[in-house]
Amino acid sequence: MNERVNRWLDDHREEMTELLKSWVRIPSLRSDPEPGAPFGRENRRMLDRAIADLRGMGYPVRDFDGYACDAAMGPEGEQIAVLGHLDVVPAGDGWETPPFEPVLRGSRLYGRGTNDDKGPVVAAIFAMNAIREAGIPLRRGIRLILGCDEESEWEDMAYYMAHTDMPEMGFSPDAAFPLINTEKAMVVLELRGKAEPEGLRVIRMNGGTRVNVIPAECRAVVAGGPETAEKVRRLSREWQLPYEARVTEEGVEITARGIGGHSAYPEGKRNAIGMMLVMFRALGATGGLKQLAEAVGTESDGASLGCACRDGVSGPLTCNLGILRLEEDGSWFATLDFRCPVTADLKAIQAAARARLSGWEAATAAEKPGHHVPAEGELVSDLLGAYREATGLAGEPMATGGGTYAKIMKQGVAFGAMFPDEEELAHQPNEFQDLDRLILAAKIYAEALIRLCGQEDGGRELTFTEEENR
Repeated sequence: MNERVNRWLDDHREEMTELLKSWVRIPSLRSDPEPGAPFGRENRRMLDRAIADLRGMGYPVRDFDGYACDAAMGPEGEQIAVLGHLDVVPAGDGWETPPFEPVLRGSRLYGRGTNDDKGPVVAAIFAMNAIREAGIPLRRGIRLILGCDEESEWEDMAYYMAHTDMPEMGFSPDAAFPLINTEKAMVVLELRGKAEPEGLRVIRMNGGTRVNVIPAECRAVVAGGPETAEKVRRLSREWQLPYEARVTEEGVEITARGIGGHSAYPEGKRNAIGMMLVMFRALGATGGLKQLAEAVGTESDGASLGCACRDGVSGPLTCNLGILRLEEDGSWFATLDFRCPVTADLKAIQAAARARLSGWEAATAAEKPGHHVPAEGELVSDLLGAYREATGLAGEPMATGGGTYAKIMKQGVAFGAMFPDEEELAHQPNEFQDLDRLILAAKIYAEALIRLCGQEDGGRELTFTEEENR
């Protein structure tokens, strides 16, 4: 690896950390649009902050009307894209530190977005800075593209591509190392149903925050008294699942405690809404609620929905019940997030789900095709080469249920920044980024970009002033 680049990154660790802290302090959640801010005020503030920081580093930056921005370096013509996002998911419950006030404990920086995706974006920016400061000659340009709607509908990238070209090749620092060259297809169904006049009466419930988040906690109030509360507690003991129940003036408040995370990675997680549905059924729920409990419940493989499938390229289908709420008019609203094998028939999957959920009106809210880049070829070879050289590990391409901007390029892959021995923290409480690992990721990104874009004659010798060394 390039020693000049690595030394520059080591010497600018504090600057990189402070930049990430400043970004985490902005709660860049999607909200109602405002003039010049299509995804809300805080998202616009985050984009403005990134634009100002990039311009302060000397990059020419284009602002695409609040949807996205880009910054380029190197020669014009063919470019390698680095695509990241500035928006985040809601903080949710269970934080031990303020989610939008970065807290440093040892080498870990806690805060929403440190891991997904502000930390990796900062690492990519500093990789570009290191290449520039080391004077590495480039045969291809590098274009950093930052969007503001990745956690929602990807309207940012639709707008971006409608107003400029998109490079054919590149990577998104928004997943895991060694490299992800296969992303499953995605389908989101929105379900609407009526409350049943018979059976369990649910008085109040608003479960889940986002379609693509496995809810860690769910609360509901149902009609009943001490006997109902005691039955919940008894079933909690029998099932060995964490439920709580207390009698209130409204009825019985039930709390189901699951294990949250990203909807694409249900392994080891427990959906709190699914837990609540299973309890509803035990308490006498009928109609749509009972049907949803039996067809989905706490399952994540779509088996009881008749949707279970897999292929050798991308693995099994996963399904997440991300939202279930009782509306003011007494109707129910729910969402199902499917991550499907790239060879799966998406229409058949939706038809099977609708057949098992006949008591619900099911509308397709989103449908995105799968994406696969063959392992043979320059992009995968150069990125894996950079990873292997930096870590000494024999990494191989992987598949994921997660969706990244990589799939909007003809040859796009997800590349870092989570390492194989690290826990998946995206969309979870107490999200953090290990800064030692982030520096290593920046070095890998720099080496990868040098391999893809650099000329063979290398760069000038990098010298450091006394001030820079301090």
